[in-house]
Amino acid sequence: MLLSIASAKCTNREQATGCLESSVGFPRISQYADYEMIHPIRGGFARCYEMTDLTTNKMYAVKVIPQSRVSKPHQRDKITNEIELHKTLSHKHVVKFSHHFEDKDNIYIFLELCSRKSLAHIWKARHTLTEPEVRYYLRQIISGLKYLHSRGILHRDLKLGNFFVNENMELRLGDFGLAAKLETAEQRKKTICGTPNYLAPEVLNRQGHGTESDVWSLGCVMYTLMCGNPPFETLDLKETYKCIKEVRYSLPSTLSPAAQKLISGILQKNPNDRLSLDQILNHEFFTKGFTPDKLPPSSCVMVPELHPPSPAKKFFAKMAKSFFGKKKAKAEKIPCDEKDDKDISKLVSGIVKCSISRQISYKTVGPNEVASPTGQLVSPVPLEQTPAEEESRKSISRSFKGTMASSTEPCEDVLTPAAVAESSMKVLKSCLATMPAATRNPPCLSRPQSFLWVTKWVDYSNKYGFGYQLSNQSIGVLFNEGTHLSLCDQRKTVHYCLTNNKHFSFAANSLPEQLRSQKQIVELMANYMEENLMEGGDLHCEEQVSAAPPLLLQWVKTDHALVMLFNNGTLQVNFYTDHTKIILCKSSDDSYLLTYISRERVSYTYLLSMLNEMGCTPELRHRLRYVVQLLQHHADA
Repeated sequence: MLLSIASAKCTNREQATGCLESSVGFPRISQYADYEMIHPIRGGFARCYEMTDLTTNKMYAVKVIPQSRVSKPHQRDKITNEIELHKTLSHKHVVKFSHHFEDKDNIYIFLELCSRKSLAHIWKARHTLTEPEVRYYLRQIISGLKYLHSRGILHRDLKLGNFFVNENMELRLGDFGLAAKLETAEQRKKTICGTPNYLAPEVLNRQGHGTESDVWSLGCVMYTLMCGNPPFETLDLKETYKCIKEVRYSLPSTLSPAAQKLISGILQKNPNDRLSLDQILNHEFFTKGFTPDKLPPSSCVMVPELHPPSPAKKFFAKMAKSFFGKKKAKAEKIPCDEKDDKDISKLVSGIVKCSISRQISYKTVGPNEVASPTGQLVSPVPLEQTPAEEESRKSISRSFKGTMASSTEPCEDVLTPAAVAESSMKVLKSCLATMPAATRNPPCLSRPQSFLWVTKWVDYSNKYGFGYQLSNQSIGVLFNEGTHLSLCDQRKTVHYCLTNNKHFSFAANSLPEQLRSQKQIVELMANYMEENLMEGGDLHCEEQVSAAPPLLLQWVKTDHALVMLFNNGTLQVNFYTDHTKIILCKSSDDSYLLTYISRERVSYTYLLSMLNEMGCTPELRHRLRYVVQLLQHHADA
């Protein structure tokens, strides 16, 4: 067999370090002149190298263990046990064992190559993963783990670095150096082994490893992927062990309720109280949440563009059928490829817009309406109302007079989407124009004035409209035909907006018949967001009240961001790639507040005047300039 390592450049700090350390000469298979190893992959007890069999062009990950490391009998027994155990395993989600041999210098174990490295590498690049991604990986981990447990094998070292990802973004369990056969409680070894942050309480208490200990480690893995750090991590190892024994950790409010419940169900002190692998898979976190069939390779370094509306479509279709008896006629679909190919500018492209109605309805901007030949945004074209539609609108308005509804009289002094966009653009543009260069942001407000912002949203405009949840838990939907309905005060109060300047309020139990189907749609979207979407940040708000919440006047989607304009003058921009957000609103004294929510979902609120005076980081400045560009296109439309 003729073997050689494929040359490759070191692409990250870990690889670069490996290359420098090995510059004095890579290990050479002394008995075979044609064996040479020149590309290190990772290190630990052994070094691992990428190797190509030149007779078949097949690539391997080769684990190289120096003979000096196994000079003692118990050390050699450990490697022998690892090899003998691993070579018996065959499962889709377990790293494949190929063959092994040794010479006077090293032991060589040939394994399946996972070119995307490990979840540890992905976690280091991303810091946190989205819930759909976590479900995607956990399903595969559990599949491999169930296989091991069914064969009476405990892994005993489940951690991010031991979950490998291949070229096709498929996960494999690997590194069986600490794996052992499952014994009865009395026969289990009481030694403490594994990685500190992932050890179960019973292991630290020297009660031995069981399948439940692997489940505990799985819960720590889930927490780490979603929260950015292990649940019991501290600066002191003794303190970490104390936290583990006491099961003392915190659950961020940004996690969905289902995720919090699942983690709590796994991280139970008593092993018998922990969820089993089957119970985990049957938990609502998995059964009611969207799991992608496949992840793009780009997700190793950036947030993937997944489309939760895919499962929502099935969810809404099923519920709509039960509510309305039959499926609604399918709306004419705009081919996604056509829409995505329309660029307005290098920064602002693929715009989709929907506004609240005044006397006319607006439709979603189609591919032929997005950009003019000069590349400028064109205003959405009003849909002429048919006599039937006009009569229906008047009928609904008349019917409210016979119900227990409160209404606001038409007011001429109301904000339009254009007015909100224009005022926001002016203040941000003015701020950027005189803002000094800086490398950090000014001090944020320690106790900023509470304001409402969008914590969750779902775009189901291909059938119904755009739904969102505000920070006080009220829910709103801007329907495709331009009307707006929101649920407040724990869904006890309904606010309906026929136009921007005509509002009606009802008790939920005395809603007119004409609005009940719309209320059901709002509830469907509310339930979907509650069960499937994470909170967008840690910025909390006062409790719900029955008063009408801010009204979404318009939402605009580009290839990079979602823009929302509200009738109280608030502007919110959500960036897709890293989940950062910009919120511009007015305080009670009419001064502008700018809130930046980071990719870690931590919020920072500043006086805009302070940003103007002291400057901000390039990261924040870049986002503000993008928002101004986007609003400029809105104004030019």
